[in-house]
Amino acid sequence: MNFETNGEAVRRINLRILPFLMLLYLVAYIDRSNISVAALGMNEELGLTSQMYGLAAGIFFATYIVFEIPSNMLLARFGARRWIARIMISWGVIAAGMAFISSAHQLYGMRLLLGAAEAGFTPGIIFYLAKWYPSRDRANAMSFFYIGAALASVIGLPLSGLLLNAHGVLGLSGWRWVFLIEGIPAVLLGFVVLRYLPDRPRDAAWLTAEQQDGLERTIAVEEEKASVSHHASWSAAFSNARVWMLAFFWLLQAFGTIGITLFMPLIVKSLSGGGNLAVSLLSTVPFLAACIFMFFNGKHSDRTGERALHLGLPLTLAGVCLLGATYAGDPHLAYLLLVLSVALNWAIIPIFWAVTTEFVSGIAAAVSIALINALANVAGLALPPAIGWIKDSTGSYDVALTLVAAALITGGLLGIAIVRTGAPALGFQNNKVKRDGIRT
Repeated sequence: MNFETNGEAVRRINLRILPFLMLLYLVAYIDRSNISVAALGMNEELGLTSQMYGLAAGIFFATYIVFEIPSNMLLARFGARRWIARIMISWGVIAAGMAFISSAHQLYGMRLLLGAAEAGFTPGIIFYLAKWYPSRDRANAMSFFYIGAALASVIGLPLSGLLLNAHGVLGLSGWRWVFLIEGIPAVLLGFVVLRYLPDRPRDAAWLTAEQQDGLERTIAVEEEKASVSHHASWSAAFSNARVWMLAFFWLLQAFGTIGITLFMPLIVKSLSGGGNLAVSLLSTVPFLAACIFMFFNGKHSDRTGERALHLGLPLTLAGVCLLGATYAGDPHLAYLLLVLSVALNWAIIPIFWAVTTEFVSGIAAAVSIALINALANVAGLALPPAIGWIKDSTGSYDVALTLVAAALITGGLLGIAIVRTGAPALGFQNNKVKRDGIRT
């Protein structure tokens, strides 16, 4: 089996599986983050302060964190097809059910249920992709997957803004239509997953037998060379220092992706003073830019084999741009710098998961990915209430955004250090991925 045969197999996977996974993540991210647009009408109707909204936005991550690792272990045991279908159907029902809440406490309860239902989806898909893509193609594949999340904001924010304008239809508030309409696709797609998603290359009828065998053998060889062995037990994830360093990096990065995303429409409204639809449209631009930055950063990293600067430099620049946006004074310049900050922050996501999945394999990989993602979501649990409290106390988002910017700059420097000091263990040579491929 040579690299050319694997290349043809990867091209088929890119056409058959990757767009579908992007769609799943798009729907997942809409259901997780549409509360940011619903808040434009929901907060007033339910009498929520900024701090109460922040608690509702962040409490999702309490159960998400608790169930993240068990969920990924169950995925490894039962297979991606059945477990991802279970996740999607359960979260879709709960997401749609949020349309019928009538108090802050009911909102908190539904967000807790949504976190429990969705736990394991993102790390599960990352673990799944590592079973399909050789390491040299992984960053590019991860970039496309996460483009689904960015497109969720590009598509979901205007859609949610339009649904807000359905206020009064059938006696329901616009924000209730946001939750109801946007929860249904997850349920429908869950049944599609159950019927059509193959668990591994050898289950894909659209790959030739040679391609199936070549991919599985290539990935098996790479897993054997991983620092945390394919044969290591799940507990190895908890005892490895570099897994914890990667988790801390991802926590710092999450200050931007979680903290800014959940407050984006509210921040843009404070800058522009526009109406709900205009604010939702302006809020999509940073995520459209994120799609472009992720694609080119992931593609360039795979082509050159360089990981450290592709991981750390954009995150550092994201923090600098966010500082500039916070204190720019001019709202037009502040908005432009905010767009750049979000795009640069998201640009490093595919590189991070490529580095991580090159470092761990087997059940230890499933647990490591879930552990890293769970710890990062501590930012989601703590940051939104903190941002809301700061906004209520100071009357602006400046102090909160300064703290987020400091986290991003620190994370960027740490990312460069992690990759460079861990280069031999990650399969790097002079910070370059070996490009000769695996030949069998």
